[in-house]
Amino acid sequence: MQIEIFQIDAFADQAFTGNPAAVCPLNKWLPDELLQNIAQSNNLSETAFFVPIEDKFQLRWFTPSHEVDLCGHATLAAAHVLFTHLNYEKSEIRFVTKSGELIVTNQASGLEMDFPASTPTPVIAPEYLLLGLGIKPKAVFAAFDYIIELEDEATVQTLLPDLALWKALDLRGVVITAKGTDVDFVSRCFFPKLNVDEDPVTGSAHCELAPYWSQKLAKDNLKAKQLSPRTGLVECQLSGERVVLTGKAVDYMRGHITL
Repeated sequence: MQIEIFQIDAFADQAFTGNPAAVCPLNKWLPDELLQNIAQSNNLSETAFFVPIEDKFQLRWFTPSHEVDLCGHATLAAAHVLFTHLNYEKSEIRFVTKSGELIVTNQASGLEMDFPASTPTPVIAPEYLLLGLGIKPKAVFAAFDYIIELEDEATVQTLLPDLALWKALDLRGVVITAKGTDVDFVSRCFFPKLNVDEDPVTGSAHCELAPYWSQKLAKDNLKAKQLSPRTGLVECQLSGERVVLTGKAVDYMRGHITL
């Protein structure tokens, strides 16, 4: 059996930037154990699989160790594969996912993803969260990740957290953020619980960060930069309980998995 596979750099306009994701188009679902083994062998932060269902596509995402409920960059990568390589002619793709229906629209400025927003709320920081951080935070909030605001962009850029201490946290991961110098806000994202120590560019985290910074900055259109070594730019537009994330994607590799 052969399975087509694409490796796409998402939230990028050139190779070796943004967040790499693998994408495997399928005609029907394979056993979950096989999907997980493929994701483990790919050893990327996410592998996306999709199957056509009528005029939509069912989309699932796997890290090397777990299936996850939401992934932005792998959704962007899957849409790029459909638009660029699989002759999808409509301007809008509807993905059916564990987080509901996600809509991706092909625009001149990039691919627009309509995702559910998740507004963080203030929390008392768990002991291991602060020990792993190693410095005093400006604020600690939580949605499906812990959101930690730090003093400035430079502190976000240079932080060296103790990720072993964050493996035991109850939420998905830890997102550190600060007001940006040439963008509205910056961030870095850590998911040691999912065997992804630092994710290069995390679309789903911006579903939390956009509402957070929208309230602080009193604006709904936000420019964001994720400060991983690969870096990536994300345009965010908050609209009620939804957030539209815009980014570009580029090809890195195309091939086949032989089983």
